[in-house]
This record gives sequence, structure tokens and C-alpha cells, in this order.
Amino acid sequence: MSNLISLTKKLFHQPWQGTLSDYVTAITWSPDNQTLAAVSGAGEVALWVEGNLTLLQTADGQSVDCLAFSKDGKFLAAGGQNGQVKIWRLRSGETELLTTLENAPNWVDKLAWNPTCNELAFSMGRYVQVWDAEVGEVVVTLNFETSSVLSMAWHPSGQQLAIAGHQGIKVWDTKYWDEDPEILVVSATSLAIAWSLDGKFIASGNLDNTITVWQWNNPQPWLMRGFPGKIRAVTWSEAVTGIGYPLLAVATALSVIIWEKDADESAGWQGRALDIHDGIVQAISFQPGNFLLASAAEDGVVCLWQKAKQLVQTLPGAAKGFSCLAWHPQGNKLAAGGTNGELLVWSKVTRTQGFGKAIIS
Repeated sequence: MSNLISLTKKLFHQPWQGTLSDYVTAITWSPDNQTLAAVSGAGEVALWVEGNLTLLQTADGQSVDCLAFSKDGKFLAAGGQNGQVKIWRLRSGETELLTTLENAPNWVDKLAWNPTCNELAFSMGRYVQVWDAEVGEVVVTLNFETSSVLSMAWHPSGQQLAIAGHQGIKVWDTKYWDEDPEILVVSATSLAIAWSLDGKFIASGNLDNTITVWQWNNPQPWLMRGFPGKIRAVTWSEAVTGIGYPLLAVATALSVIIWEKDADESAGWQGRALDIHDGIVQAISFQPGNFLLASAAEDGVVCLWQKAKQLVQTLPGAAKGFSCLAWHPQGNKLAAGGTNGELLVWSKVTRTQGFGKAIIS
């Protein structure tokens, strides 16, 4: 960090650090709260359980770029450069490779499980396929048509799948896959999308450095302009404000911008900037259940922002930059991956551990 910062609170401390052999491309926690999965640019798929790191797949030189646990924690899926989607079954503390879906020469870089059932959506160029774990087969192939798929997200109800790319978002209803999707138009290209956890809003970060927010079933969106650079991530808080709305956080260039819905409907959303990073912000995430926001950047520091306003702690640990981060489902651990393969897990400080003073430069 460029300035000397004195922080009196220590919310998290670092009990564990490990290393993969290359850039950590993605990390995610299992719903059972016990397992952290991580993948790397070298092709590794790793599991961290209670301080022990084991490899499900060793490095083969082909990047693995996306992974996700199913909502019930029974399945872990990973996809990447070789076009394969590998799905492992986890049960009774053991892991077995259940199936491998072959999609070469397509590069699989997006996948997500339906939040209410074991259906896995994954991208393959201009298409998205949905694989059903219960029947063990692909049940639908969706054609985005206008470009490669750049982002996708399930509605929290599991009843819609949104897919983003050139000129906007297409939203399919899972009960009527064969019908035309609803189209949410943007003037440029939609790069990153996210549903609010109540399912009322969907946000899109766009190539022309704008954010579009739709209230679901309302055709008139809000448009936020003036961002300093490419929109790399958008995320919503689980917690809601006093008037009942979640916060929207946006990662752009060296900044995180927080958007809060105004009580005055005509005022729309009000923004504020969180500026402390010296490198491009790569990942952002709210702690489950409240407004504590974590941001990870190329400057090698994770910042914790109390109420998405005030910097309360900085967590260093990746000399050449962080690439990704993920909160434990209970919010008592925070994990981050680095560009040199660093994998770090911080734990929440308990009352018995007390508070300390940290001087970070």
C-alpha cells in the first residue's frame, strides 16, 4: 500500500498458507463449511480440509479456470482449457471422479450449479449446456448466438438462468427451455452479471465502463456511468439496508464502488468510492449476513471494509498480486488465491484472541 496505515482492529488472522504450482484461477467453499476447493493455471484441482491440502488432479499444463460445489455439497465440478468438465462426487469424507464431459476444442471458463437442484450449467463458446446430475446427461443446449458467453448466473429461485455477452443478457425460464429467452439489452457488451440474493435485481457490468441494474419484471433499468476502467466484478450483499435493499459492489480499475438504493425513488442509486489499492482490484465479496466487504487486488493485499465504508484491516500475502477470494459460508474464514500460486486462509479472531495493532505499509 502506498500510505502507512495504522489499524486498531484485527478481525482476522492467518493460521494457514499453502501453494499451488501456478496462478490460482478460482476458489470456492463447500456448503458443508468444511472444504475449500482451488484450481490453477497449471491444471491442478486441490481440496483444503482442516489445514490439509490434497490434489484431486495434478498439473498437466492446461489451465483449469472455473469450479463450483453443488448446493447440497455432493458434487464438485471444474472446467478449463482442455474443454473438459470433470465432476467429482463427495461423500463420507471420500472423493471419486464421477464423470468427464468432453467439449474440446471449446474452452470451458464458466460454470455454475442451480441453487435449488443438481443441474450444472457450463459455457462452451457461444453455447451453454445444462447437465443434470440425477439423470447423468445434458438436458439442454442454449445458443447465445451474438458472442461467446462472458458470464452467467442462476436466479436464486433456480427458475431462471441468465447468460451474458455482446449486447446484453438473455434469461431462460427453466420450465420452458425451448421458448425464446427474455432479453435485457445493453448498448455494449455485458462482461459480468449477478443477481441479488432476494432475486429482485440483476446487475450487469459492461464493456463501456457502465453498470446496468434491472429490477426483475421491470423493463426500465438504472444506468450508472463514469467508472474509471473495465468492470471486473459485481456482487450484492446478503444484508439489506434500513429501507430493505442490498448494497451493490463493483470492482473497477484501482477502486471499489458501492451503490446504495436511495429511499427517494426518483434519486435511484447513490455511489461512493473505496480507494486504497495500488493495483487493479481483481475480486470482491461481502461477508455472508452483513456489510463487511473484502477486496483483493494486484497490489498483493486483501482489504476489509466495515459496512462497505471504512477500511478496518489489510491482509497481505501475495507478493505479485491476488487473483481471487471467497468467504466461508458462515463468514468465519476468508480464503484468497495469488498469481504465484499462493493459497491463504484467514480465520476470524475470537474474543479470547483479543485485538492487536497492525502497522501495514
